[in-house]
Amino acid sequence: MTDTSPKQKVGFVSLGCPKALVDSERILTQLKSDGYDIVPSYDDADLVVVNTCGFIDSAKQESLDAIGEAIAENGKVLVTGCMGAEKEVITNTHPKVLGVTGPAAYEQVVNQVHNFLPQQKPHDPFSDLVPAHGVKLTPRHYAYLKISEGCNHRCSFCIIPSMRGDLVSRPVGDVLDEAERLANAGVRELLVISQDTSAYGVDTKYQTGFWQGQPVKASMQGLCEALAQLGIWVRLHYVYPYPHVDKVIPLMAESKILPYLDIPFQHASQKILKAMKRPAATEKTLDRIQKWRTQCPELTLRSTFIVGFPGETEADFEELLQFLHAAQLDRVGCFQYSPVEGATANVLDGHVPDELKQERWERFMATQQEISENKLQNKIGQELEILVDNADAERIVGRSWADAPEIDGNVFIEPDAAISAGDFVQVTITDADEYDLYGTVKK
Repeated sequence: MTDTSPKQKVGFVSLGCPKALVDSERILTQLKSDGYDIVPSYDDADLVVVNTCGFIDSAKQESLDAIGEAIAENGKVLVTGCMGAEKEVITNTHPKVLGVTGPAAYEQVVNQVHNFLPQQKPHDPFSDLVPAHGVKLTPRHYAYLKISEGCNHRCSFCIIPSMRGDLVSRPVGDVLDEAERLANAGVRELLVISQDTSAYGVDTKYQTGFWQGQPVKASMQGLCEALAQLGIWVRLHYVYPYPHVDKVIPLMAESKILPYLDIPFQHASQKILKAMKRPAATEKTLDRIQKWRTQCPELTLRSTFIVGFPGETEADFEELLQFLHAAQLDRVGCFQYSPVEGATANVLDGHVPDELKQERWERFMATQQEISENKLQNKIGQELEILVDNADAERIVGRSWADAPEIDGNVFIEPDAAISAGDFVQVTITDADEYDLYGTVKK
């Protein structure tokens, strides 16, 4: 006789960066494997897990608000993630939470779910199937591929190492097996992420692993060479400008991986970079950017910067604006410096007033907006390969190889019933604004 008793249902709130999203996917995959149903609403859930972000104060407040909402709407709440490293802050604010775990605490979270929400029937792995690629929180056609945990750097504005520890690289064979499962499941784009992608393998001394019976060196170059064999888009995020990054540029020039680098430069003033304790701060960045573009003219560079860092003078900020003009970066994000509890930058002298931070941020964004608009105008008339993210009766929204999901621009295309999300289409660019492109499908 078949047991028709209902499964226990878990709701999930995932906050923070793509690295936290991968943590959520791993937890959800294990819960599904253990026989739990994952539901999208507080009302349907027997228990809610909130995966928090704790990088800056505004993210912490968002996490606390999300926990409070889950308690009010459901009542049974487990908390995990980066802010879980500050357990007392969470429990003092929300004493009704059932349990708190820190970042990457996959097994502890799953164990807590089992403790507070025991299964009503034994899990049958033959009838409760989980896809080989696991549970994904991204659209079917792209996925994040996390290659390591933690970070060896001690940037003065960052507390990630204190929450996630030093760099721990995943075995290269495991990474490539996951990538292959994703490709076989229909993923058309892999976004490689970590705290420091270019440091992959440093902790294991680049130990050689095996994939498909072939040796693969556990380095960024070795990993990229292997990922290129999958025949899908491969995009690199969170890359520090170490000299060995030069070795992946030829792979981009040969169209083996996307000609795209996400490099968080953070500033241009050597004085500020030193105060930030940024790695690779002494590299001749502009010379290297020129060399990369000579080798790979289609290279797209994305970066993030911080304005208003303690000690930043008007001269330092002007140096940053000059860098923007000289570097001509394609995609740029900018944040106003915000003190984070536990960060060593808090004790530095020369904190910049909030009004001046805002004024510099506005000048920065205006400068980069002009650069971005000019670069996109130059794409009018070009024919680009576009990966479609969404297609409905009103319009098609996609991205070129120069655009990462959620953070970069889009390509807007007139509707076409024959086109679906996940398709690659050739598009002629007909117009552009500060951040987005517009075009028509080539017939």
